[in-house]
Amino acid sequence: MNITKNEIKRGRFGTLPDGAEATLFTLANANGIVCKILDYGGIITELHVPDRHGKPVDVVLGYDQLQPYVEGTAHFGALIGRVANRIAGGRFTLDGRLFQLATNDGPNQLHGGVRGFDRVVWRAEPFFANGSASLRLTHTSPDGDEGYPGTLNVVAIYTLNDENELRLDIEATSDRPTPVNLTNHSYWNLAGTGDILGHVLTLAADRYTPVDKLLIPTGEIQPVKGTPMDFTVPAAVGSRFGQLKSDPPGYDNNFALNGGGGRLALAARVHEPVSGRVLEVLSDQPGLQFYTGNFLKGPIKGKHGVVYGRHSGLCLEPQYFPDYLNHPDFPQSILRPGQTYRQAMVCRFSAE
Repeated sequence: MNITKNEIKRGRFGTLPDGAEATLFTLANANGIVCKILDYGGIITELHVPDRHGKPVDVVLGYDQLQPYVEGTAHFGALIGRVANRIAGGRFTLDGRLFQLATNDGPNQLHGGVRGFDRVVWRAEPFFANGSASLRLTHTSPDGDEGYPGTLNVVAIYTLNDENELRLDIEATSDRPTPVNLTNHSYWNLAGTGDILGHVLTLAADRYTPVDKLLIPTGEIQPVKGTPMDFTVPAAVGSRFGQLKSDPPGYDNNFALNGGGGRLALAARVHEPVSGRVLEVLSDQPGLQFYTGNFLKGPIKGKHGVVYGRHSGLCLEPQYFPDYLNHPDFPQSILRPGQTYRQAMVCRFSAE
């Protein structure tokens, strides 16, 4: 699809089982970056970024067609909610009342449940903000949705600017107290193909939250120093897999960001040495989930027939800590009537 600056294109992407149509929106900036986003799940399906020689490559994992997004479980590129990550036992207590949620990860809830925000059609409105292509997505989650209390109204805005930044701004309001913890679940591969083991990662996190065998936090917050979790100094993603106890091997861990949340700050930097591409993630959230696609198996046939295997992409998901609802010492995100939940995430691209 040919597109130039100051132009937003839309096209039909497929039909959902209930007959609803999914629409694909294409945004571009002045420097050759092109981003494609679905109204279904707010999914980033493609993101073309130039290398050090100016050659663009699609750096996110995804599908050519709608059906695999509907049937798949990898959450490629999607908006995640109401609560990202895992909730132990699919339950929590709020204001003295126990809530039982839908479970979809063994006994736990993962990424909002059986039909989270990644499996609904959002209302989409393309527009321009200060000359930058933007897409406003809105969704109303009804009271009782996947077990959560309150009617939640969400607005998510993607903006691609000429500073080579893809920004995601999210706001939400509710008529009852409810937990909210939203994020984007893109899988990055800055080379475009192959695995991400040679990508060099830096994290602005001196601490992380250890987990049990079901990937539920133990409640501890431990220093990364002297462990394979230490990315305070740049290191290849796969360089310490042999020191991890995870099965399958790889990372699926929450890191406590040094900024602590509340203001936009650098959370992560990824450099792909061959292409020179660099991704910097800025966030105002207290945590960042780092995941190396350990459960990508099958094989999964992605765009253009490319097969995605284990470690084909990595995720950097700004959010509150996993299972925070059952750990009162963790940072909390409970939205109450009259309040507005806000968060921002910036993905900044360059090459060196």
